[in-house]
Amino acid sequence: MTPSLRRCVFFDRDGVVNQSPGEGYVLSPEAFHLNPGIAEALRLIRERETLAIVVTSQKCVGKGLISPETLTKIHDRMNGLLETGGASFDAIYSHTGTGGPEDHPAKPNPGMIFAAAERFAIDLRQSWIIGDADRDIEMGIAAGLAGTIRIRGEKAITVPATHTLENTAEIPNFLRIILQF
Repeated sequence: MTPSLRRCVFFDRDGVVNQSPGEGYVLSPEAFHLNPGIAEALRLIRERETLAIVVTSQKCVGKGLISPETLTKIHDRMNGLLETGGASFDAIYSHTGTGGPEDHPAKPNPGMIFAAAERFAIDLRQSWIIGDADRDIEMGIAAGLAGTIRIRGEKAITVPATHTLENTAEIPNFLRIILQF
């Protein structure tokens, strides 16, 4: 790893950080529930002097199902739940489908990862993504990340990941292996 660059673990949100809403979206802060292992994973990442960044598709904003303010409240709830557990994310990048200046390209386009890499001086060759959908894995591959981690869930798998975990509770132990110095 180049000394001036940092490594990062990118996280998809729905289905990884929080319980999957199924076919729909998380439409209120009260509907957001953290998945097991996430707070522990973030504490471990912090101990290893690594960044943790959310890259998420939230087209529900562009579809008019929720407002940008509601999305912010959902993320505030996420951060509050994590801070209670002594954990946090360094940033959140979202594709909302609004086309505004804060909107990022949709997955699998690696634009969210590239924007984070530029802002935080991230070494993509030493970074990973954790997702539950093909588009997350494709995004990580397109960005040139060191590896991709799939959480097996409800979605069909057509794109192989570097590693596959059965559930989010397995993330901390896996990170202990890949984030060694």
